[in-house]
Amino acid sequence: MKIAFFTETFLPKVDGIVTRLTKTIENLIELNDEVLLFCPEGGPSQYMGAKVIGVPAMPLPLYPELKLALPRPAVSEALEQFEPDLVHVVNPAVLGLGGIWLAKTNGIPLIASYHTHLPKYLEHYGMGMLEPLLWEMLKAAHNQAQLNLCTSTAMVNELQEKGIQHTALWQRGVDTEAFKPELRNDSMRKKLLGKYDDQGSLLIYVGRLSAEKQIERIKPVLEALPETRLALVGDGPYRLSLEKIFENTATTFVGYLSGEELASAYACGDAFLFPSSTETLGLVLLEAMAAGCPVVGANKGGIPDIISDGKNGCLYDPDGIDGGAKSLINATQRLLSNDLDRQTMRNAARQEAERWGWKGATKQLQSYYKQILESPSINIAA
Repeated sequence: MKIAFFTETFLPKVDGIVTRLTKTIENLIELNDEVLLFCPEGGPSQYMGAKVIGVPAMPLPLYPELKLALPRPAVSEALEQFEPDLVHVVNPAVLGLGGIWLAKTNGIPLIASYHTHLPKYLEHYGMGMLEPLLWEMLKAAHNQAQLNLCTSTAMVNELQEKGIQHTALWQRGVDTEAFKPELRNDSMRKKLLGKYDDQGSLLIYVGRLSAEKQIERIKPVLEALPETRLALVGDGPYRLSLEKIFENTATTFVGYLSGEELASAYACGDAFLFPSSTETLGLVLLEAMAAGCPVVGANKGGIPDIISDGKNGCLYDPDGIDGGAKSLINATQRLLSNDLDRQTMRNAARQEAERWGWKGATKQLQSYYKQILESPSINIAA
């Protein structure tokens, strides 16, 4: 098959969407498919055998790491030259809308996928009143596709409730060879602890430091459990605010890590705290679990698909009167209170991650592609 991807985000940006895309491309190429990818400029010209075409883009004012790329005639020319069997649009915004238009006008089968819960992000940037409008725009875009893929059952259900048709689940994936418990080591643990001693439990967070991730919710946990330490791995526009919020707490701002350093950081944590309630899946949770680090996450969005409460991690209620603070404290205490139970959760977390390899996720995607190509009018049930 020949697949053309349109995405609003790609390398050198690092996030869950880019990870899924890169792993998908790698596996599609291994399965002898041809891939062409359109994305905002600034990345590589090719990736693992796939040609990458960068499109001039400008940063979104409220979300500068997201770049808006306007389709140009060169995009249409490259698409026509490639002659794809299918177009896959990832998180259509601006470039993706161009991909939708080109697919429809050229009669090319179209699949879209939903990865970022943008309507729920709006309230964290003081624009919650625009949520209904954004849903209408997303519905208009996604309903052009023969199939809309979501990465969790919660998102499949929510998109259906909002009027988006032909939805199905694109199963999760994680690299269990790169992320593994054996990478735990004293050197990385010291780096994560920074200037603080190693007397209590080490909590870690990995991801973008932005308002919608609700990282400030971890502060009451540190206050309630004074022997705990926190390492924030990642960077983003909210970092300066978070440095003020976590001032006078045992918190280390580590910055971005990648490769084996990142995998080692996961393995060195005693618990992975992920307070965000806006996640469509939460790939970092799977990476932590693959590294044998039990997780605490919100009982909302795609996260309950990953965490079985009390077995491979703990869930907290993010919608309490106190912003979920008490529930998050209790969930963290449950996870940390018994070393034997925590080790059992570590093992269960790793076992859960081992169920979800990228090859399986890509073969499932490939089967969706084949179904659409064999019967373009097919309605694939969720």
